[in-house]
Amino acid sequence: MKKIRFYKSIHVKIVAIYVLLILIAMQVIGVYFTQQLEGQFETNFRETLNERAGLLAYNVEQELTADEEEEEQDLETRIDSLLRSDVFNMEFADVQVIDQNSIIVSATSPAQSGFVGQRTTLLSVKQALLGLDDREGEIRVNPVNNHRTLVMALPVESDNQEIVGAIYIQASMEATYDQMQEINQILIAGAVIALLLTAALGIFLSRTITRPIVDMKEQAVVMGQGDFSRYVHVYGDDEIGQLAETFNDLTDKLQEAHATTEGERRKLASVLMHMTDGVIATDRAGKVILVNRRAEEILDRKQEEMAGIDVTKILSLDKFMKLRDLYRFQDPLLLDFDNQEDEMVIEANFSTIAKDNGEENGIIAVLHDVTEQERVEEERREFVANVSHELRTPLTSMKSYLEALSDGALEDPEIAPQFLEVTANETDRMIRLVNDLLQLSKMDSKDYNVNTSEIDAPQFVNHVIDRFEMSTKNQEIQFKRRIPEDPIMVQGDRDKLTQLLDNIVSNAVKYSPEGGTINITLKVEQGRIVVSVKDEGVGIPKENIPHVFDRFYRVDKARSRNLGGTGLGLAIAKEIAMAHGGNIWVSSDWGKGTTFSFSLPYSQEVVAQQ
Repeated sequence: MKKIRFYKSIHVKIVAIYVLLILIAMQVIGVYFTQQLEGQFETNFRETLNERAGLLAYNVEQELTADEEEEEQDLETRIDSLLRSDVFNMEFADVQVIDQNSIIVSATSPAQSGFVGQRTTLLSVKQALLGLDDREGEIRVNPVNNHRTLVMALPVESDNQEIVGAIYIQASMEATYDQMQEINQILIAGAVIALLLTAALGIFLSRTITRPIVDMKEQAVVMGQGDFSRYVHVYGDDEIGQLAETFNDLTDKLQEAHATTEGERRKLASVLMHMTDGVIATDRAGKVILVNRRAEEILDRKQEEMAGIDVTKILSLDKFMKLRDLYRFQDPLLLDFDNQEDEMVIEANFSTIAKDNGEENGIIAVLHDVTEQERVEEERREFVANVSHELRTPLTSMKSYLEALSDGALEDPEIAPQFLEVTANETDRMIRLVNDLLQLSKMDSKDYNVNTSEIDAPQFVNHVIDRFEMSTKNQEIQFKRRIPEDPIMVQGDRDKLTQLLDNIVSNAVKYSPEGGTINITLKVEQGRIVVSVKDEGVGIPKENIPHVFDRFYRVDKARSRNLGGTGLGLAIAKEIAMAHGGNIWVSSDWGKGTTFSFSLPYSQEVVAQQ
């Protein structure tokens, strides 16, 4: 699973939420408190200034109207004394007293003392002399040092409501704003402390929430890996605790479901693994997702090679069929998978994998190797055709001769015996054919038994060769033997082994030229005896050698039929050799002769005693 970055974890998010909430709350409270406090400070400053200014105006009025005959110098002195007394007592304020003629009588600021006795040009003072009372004042900002100053001008009225002068005040408010700055710093420090405490509390509280969640996340990762033995610790009875208990219940149910699914999967895998048929499963798009071992053997490809490939390409159907055709195809298909070495015919059956709503979700192709069935069926058709042909030929010949005899040839003393002899020969030929067919039928049946007894192999082979030597004297065929003199005991059916050797030797006699030699060899090798019969005939072409033991197969059909062969002798010989646990084979060089050999197991204990 991808690792979560620190800043993306829910733990950090919860702490950040706590901190942001407190920060926003502190900001809102701080802004509101600062604005209200600043307004209150300004109001208090104005009220205090107005109160002192009103008291000063009263005392100034008393001085201005006390004695009009007094000298100006005395009035200035009295006003200066008044301004420096406890009547006004505002060190942060500069005051000018102006008489009714706009003449500056006194000033507290050393910078303005030089203007005493001069006429003022301030608009606010002129307005005050006209009776306009500006007690609210105006806050001005010094562009040099950004200091804020409250400026106001008050009229000085006598008892009879006559304007006798004015007071012009410039009061610095920096002390008030310095107090505000100190209060703001206190608020900021408090906010920082609150944020730190909130962060610590948020970390503690978030751990109580995130610890079970992290535990459940780790449990989900372990469950995803197939381990259901671990459980989530339940930390409390709240919603998260209930979620942890539910998660543990889910773990138990998933474990049961996984065990059930795994059991079914193993059953399915075992069935697929041991099926004699190949199985290919696809997804909805027809891409291969599953192939069992038998299908790999049939197609000679591994599942990794076929995964993700369209099933129509795997089965070589893409040239004439589309995937949608397979969804609707219900009849089996015969597929030819022949190569240079092997012949293979596959029967493919297709079925659709459907969802609960009936939607097509894939295809399952079942492959069955019918090569042997097709071969057997082909052999059966060929066998029926061969039997029909072999029986029809003598029957046609017999019918022709019998018709000739019935038409009058029977009365001819020279022709009639020849025709009767031919009819008798054809009858014998059909009898041999039927007998061979019956024998092969018995060998093909499951009830075929071999009556075994102990046979001395050298004596047995010599006996058969002696018989053929007697019957072939007129053909001047020589038999050369290389047969051990010591007894070699084998287990077998004497009659059937005699027929086996008779068929091989009779073939050698048929195809050997007059005066030819037939070599018979018997030897012991690797726990078996091998009997070989070699003639000096024309041989067998290489392309015909694999078929010489097939039923009704003849290399030279015309010559074989003329010699009285049925085409079943070597097939019977092969069946007899196989029934005895042995084998039979042939080797031949064209124009040099042919060697037929068969092997039989022998009793090693008897040989050891010898």
